Amino acid sequence: MKVINLGETNSVMNRFVAELRDKTVQKDRMRFRRNLERLGEIFAYEISKTFEYEKAEVETPLGIAECNLDTQPIVLSTILRAGLPLHQGLLNYFDKAENAFVAAYRKYGKDNKFKIELEYATHTVTEGKILIIADPMLATGASLVLAYQKLIENGEPLHTHLVCSIASSEGIEYLSKNLPHKSVTLWVAAIDEELTNKSYIVPGLGDAGDLAYGAKL
Repeated sequence: MKVINLGETNSVMNRFVAELRDKTVQKDRMRFRRNLERLGEIFAYEISKTFEYEKAEVETPLGIAECNLDTQPIVLSTILRAGLPLHQGLLNYFDKAENAFVAAYRKYGKDNKFKIELEYATHTVTEGKILIIADPMLATGASLVLAYQKLIENGEPLHTHLVCSIASSEGIEYLSKNLPHKSVTLWVAAIDEELTNKSYIVPGLGDAGDLAYGAKL
């Protein structure tokens, strides 16, 4: 699995990530959602550079222009609910893409141990297409692997791009061990080294779903 950390290169993305982490700025939920959406747009632009393109002619009011246009079908997916703003940013650019959604959550037991419950997924055919899965926080990696396995039940994608705002080193290692090496690329804006005993990323940013939409019961 190839890992691309856009945060290693100085750009305006670093400011968006800083605001996502800032506990004062986080009080503005609309700002938090918009910053995740902005990251999605930046990721989309960078991912688009990996696509195949073909020449096409476009008729303007004054003549014919030659353009290079991407030709591969895209499926965008995310894990509800935290991934919705990041997904929207990707959809802003890949506006003709098909969409799929996965509902998954942590079910805690004793000693802060949990398992991932995957309740449902809205499916679309992924065979031969570019699959892009958005999940703002890659902590253990378990939910992302389950989502990937569920989504490819309808066919093997041509390539899969995983998009995460912040990833833990442990989560990246888990993905590397449990996903195909050659056909998966992980895109991140930052990598943090530590997980708490409840598997939250440190320093991270907190619970992305709660910060975007309010605390859950």
